[in-house]
Amino acid sequence: MSIEFIGMIGTQEVSEILPATGPVLDPALVRRFATAHEEAGFDKVLIGHSSSTPDGLQVAAYAAAHTDRLGFLVAHRPGFTAPTLAARQYATLDHFSGGGRVAMHVISGGSDTDQRRDGDWLDKDERYARTDEYLSVVRRAWTDPEPFDHTGEHYRVAGVAQEIRPLGPIPVYFGGSSEAAYRVGGRHADVFALWGEPLAGTAEQIARVHEAARAAGRTDPPRISVSFRPILGDTEEQAWARAHDVRDRIVAARGGHGSFTGTRMRDPGAPANVGSQRLLAAAEAGELHDRCLWTATAAASGAAGNSTALVGTPDTVAAALADYVDIGVTTLLIRGYDPIDDARRYGRELLPAVRAELARRGAAAGVGVPA
Repeated sequence: MSIEFIGMIGTQEVSEILPATGPVLDPALVRRFATAHEEAGFDKVLIGHSSSTPDGLQVAAYAAAHTDRLGFLVAHRPGFTAPTLAARQYATLDHFSGGGRVAMHVISGGSDTDQRRDGDWLDKDERYARTDEYLSVVRRAWTDPEPFDHTGEHYRVAGVAQEIRPLGPIPVYFGGSSEAAYRVGGRHADVFALWGEPLAGTAEQIARVHEAARAAGRTDPPRISVSFRPILGDTEEQAWARAHDVRDRIVAARGGHGSFTGTRMRDPGAPANVGSQRLLAAAEAGELHDRCLWTATAAASGAAGNSTALVGTPDTVAAALADYVDIGVTTLLIRGYDPIDDARRYGRELLPAVRAELARRGAAAGVGVPA
């Protein structure tokens, strides 16, 4: 089994503790961001999406032109682009980047406010129903050998015959923690993406995803991605000192005016998406879970996205990540609070430590070693 490492890049270096500075799109920064991850040994980087940030496919195209092998997981919200056009856009990028470097990260939308900024007034259940239909059309546009028609609740197309098709399969990643997300992602996802919960909660969600896949008639359930914010130190004491400093800086940055996400402030108030609600519930149950999962950063940020930390030395955090692999996780999405410097340190210390820990566990169990 191969283990995949994914980082995250943007057009500004910004986080919950680093305010945005400079232009909203800095080409030199994008090059530096992408190069840092490629040199660190990441397989892919996520490029996020919101109603106000630069277009992710164009960011990926620019970054791909300045790297050699790094993959790009481009976040995509169904509903704003016709599925046939999206299929051509991703296929075109696949060709320009050399093949095999592009993946689609499908986000049906967790914030009604952000959806409405782009003119989408569907409620959550309706958005997931649209996503279900959308992905069916995208897949057919990528793969059907003959022209096809589709008539559904949200889309009606006729005689679809794409001249540009991917050089190989474009993986579909799918995020969400609601019943609707399990149902639609269980049917369509190659990789189902979860935020970093305690091991027991993650195992429960994996079981739900696999159950949904079986209900959809699949015999090959989605692989599983889990996201964390590692906070490293040369010693445990140094790691925890930095963790508390990060938490304090998140609290100071929020200033009672909403939680930070991406390059903008998210609207204040209780989160509407189930994933954030689950992270806040884990934080209420306790700050420290399992080996070194720390929920205080999620609580401080209002669980605005991927916000739970793993705290410790590289070996401690590597062992914690390996615990998730042991319960069925195949992709580890990690990003830091000092995004570029942390990515470089992950490459020097954490990724090699994870690979070594998985090799040790594989040897002890007499099984193959993950790549």
